[in-house]
Amino acid sequence: MVDFVERRCGGLCRGLGVLGIAVVTAACSAPAVSAPPPSTGEPAVNRTDPARALVTPTGVVTEVLGGEPGAWQVRTPCGNTATVARGRPVSEATVVLDPGHGGRETGAVGADGLLEANVNLAVADAARGALEAEGITAVLTRTADYQMTLAGRAALATALRPKAVVSVHHNGGPSEPSPRPGTETYYQHASADARRLAGLVYEETVGFFSRYPGVSWRATATPGAKPQLNQDGGDFFGILRRTAGVPAVLSEALFISASAGESRLLTRSDVQRGEGEAIARAVVRFLRTDAPGSGFVDSKPRGPEGPTPHPPCVDPPLE
Repeated sequence: MVDFVERRCGGLCRGLGVLGIAVVTAACSAPAVSAPPPSTGEPAVNRTDPARALVTPTGVVTEVLGGEPGAWQVRTPCGNTATVARGRPVSEATVVLDPGHGGRETGAVGADGLLEANVNLAVADAARGALEAEGITAVLTRTADYQMTLAGRAALATALRPKAVVSVHHNGGPSEPSPRPGTETYYQHASADARRLAGLVYEETVGFFSRYPGVSWRATATPGAKPQLNQDGGDFFGILRRTAGVPAVLSEALFISASAGESRLLTRSDVQRGEGEAIARAVVRFLRTDAPGSGFVDSKPRGPEGPTPHPPCVDPPLE
């Protein structure tokens, strides 16, 4: 549906083989990184760049609106403004990972009580760790179980000037039995780069989940990598509309609320980690190769987005 973090630095992703440098992450307290060697293909980090985000003492990543050390002006996850005295500034990120939902916005709920928001966060954090092992700077928009506005997610993502944005979700709603995983990866309809990224994310995630036999898979009529338009001809999903200009995709990997088998699979930490590593492999291929991706399909436009009821947003502690 659309709109357990262990804080860790480092870790090796066994599925990825290119060496990189230590990176800035949303939950890491290491000092600022130095510029990587030119041979890595990663952009140099300019230590004089202005801070565009701040990792607060509680690990929350916030967009910097102004101020300076001792009095940072930030946008909170609920869209309020606040002054934060301490924190680690971040000037840019190569990749932004957006774990959907959080807090009282749980997303899809499995028959066993599995909450989509928790799975989204675990998968995104695993992807961050795998990208970190590759020397790719990755930041999460949400680092724990709290609410965050859609506008805030998009503003934080674009402020960091990434080369890719991946919004991590898991599906629910109407579906049918399928012989294979019904993964859907949506991309910005006007971006060829977003289309290629979506094809790679689809390719890697379906390849990963297909290793598990005996699962009663579910799917919509058109699983695959696809755009989803609204009646006005724009992108239906807000996170894709609001990040226009940056290649962005939204991954709906498996069905939580429609398939007890898929929900049980997603309760496993090794599966959550494997899904995150699959997303990271796709991003590495997007950044470092010309691989075109696969699984492209068309989809019919959706009607206008109706008002979505949201519970009152409560900001997490920032200090």
